[in-house]
Amino acid sequence: MNYSPSAHDPAYGAELRQIHVIQGQFHVAEGEDVVLTTILGSCVAACIRDPVLGIGGMNHFLLPGATGDEGLRYGVQSMELLLNALLRRGARRERLEVKLFGGAHLFDGLSDVGAQNSTFAEQFLRDEGLNYLGGSLRGDRARRVQYWPVSGRARQILLAPTESKVFATERRQPVAKVEDTGALELF
Repeated sequence: MNYSPSAHDPAYGAELRQIHVIQGQFHVAEGEDVVLTTILGSCVAACIRDPVLGIGGMNHFLLPGATGDEGLRYGVQSMELLLNALLRRGARRERLEVKLFGGAHLFDGLSDVGAQNSTFAEQFLRDEGLNYLGGSLRGDRARRVQYWPVSGRARQILLAPTESKVFATERRQPVAKVEDTGALELF
């Protein structure tokens, strides 16, 4: 299901405000009408929320990175900035719930950046003592992810294998067709 900025969500009977998080960005939001979205290949997105405050956010990073790397495209900075933005808005670290998505290996014969991103994100959560609720990491398919920060609901739609390859080679081009080949929803 594609959402436009004021799409109707039949599951909840409400008009939605869609916020698309692109590579190297993060966004924090609140409100029942907000859904954060992204499309991932080898990149990883962390969806983090404070269930008591009803506030949450999503990031989208390209590389795991190490301390000292610059830019939001690296996982270290992306995770820290998302966490700090939530904490500045009143979230409490001990209440945070995290879901992780992405990290696919789209091409044989190339280094598996997706696995490196996935491993980094899982280790980051362990090191920070954050509550990891699950998600969907690794695999060989790109995915569209939707996240409702108030409820913590997340939906993943795997893209068809041919679309995954197009996505990996033409990252800036929109993927026209989405095949629902086993959507995953986490609550």
